[in-house]
Amino acid sequence: MSTTTLTAGHVTTHTSPEGIATISFFHPSHNSLPGALLTKLADTITQIGQQTDTKVIILKSEGAKTFCAGASFDELIAIENEAQGLEFFSGFAKVINACRTSPKIIIGRVQGKAIGGGVGVAAATDYCFATSQASVKLSELVVGIGPFVVGPAVERKIGVAAYAQLALDAAEFRSATWAQQRGLYAEVLDSEEALDAAVQAFARKLATYNPEALTDLKRVIWAGTEHWDQLLVERAAISGRLVLSELTRQAIQQFKAR
Repeated sequence: MSTTTLTAGHVTTHTSPEGIATISFFHPSHNSLPGALLTKLADTITQIGQQTDTKVIILKSEGAKTFCAGASFDELIAIENEAQGLEFFSGFAKVINACRTSPKIIIGRVQGKAIGGGVGVAAATDYCFATSQASVKLSELVVGIGPFVVGPAVERKIGVAAYAQLALDAAEFRSATWAQQRGLYAEVLDSEEALDAAVQAFARKLATYNPEALTDLKRVIWAGTEHWDQLLVERAAISGRLVLSELTRQAIQQFKAR
């Protein structure tokens, strides 16, 4: 296992004079998310959301081809017991819950493929823009686990039937148009330039609205998810147990070797 891989990556922030806070994450392995980066991302979303000068948040990743490849395989294969498994998968729970409980509206900017946990991150935003290259796949079943932690966020956005399609047809991508038609993306643009223009225009518009009204509206939009602090940890425990199976370990090694 490469220690460098697990400690690589970063989260950066920038807040414009209008109060538009941009949170960016990056990892050299297709924007995968090791545990340390997940924790940093969740903490940053929480902190930025509590700042009085923040009016709206844009959540994005760096690079062009992949928005987020989900879990770090190097870290998955290093998990030795259920406690470690729970801790790792709880990282995705922390990010989703940080988005859910942030008092600020979060705009997603998805410029490329979203895989596994990456679909969950996109689903946890309040309003998500994407490019036509932003296809989606819940690949967890292929490697012997399942999209348990991100499931509630994805299901909430696209419905049970579409979530089941993604979860069961785990080897296949669905197009950005498919994701838009089912509510994951609000708008799909042809290029990154058009994506950035649309995201910035929408963020500037939201920044002019009554911040108290936006906070109250977000609370209404997320009504019924108050139990997710417990639910997502319970889901993380399922993945943490399954990742220890020999079948899963072999599948992950085969997937990494491609």
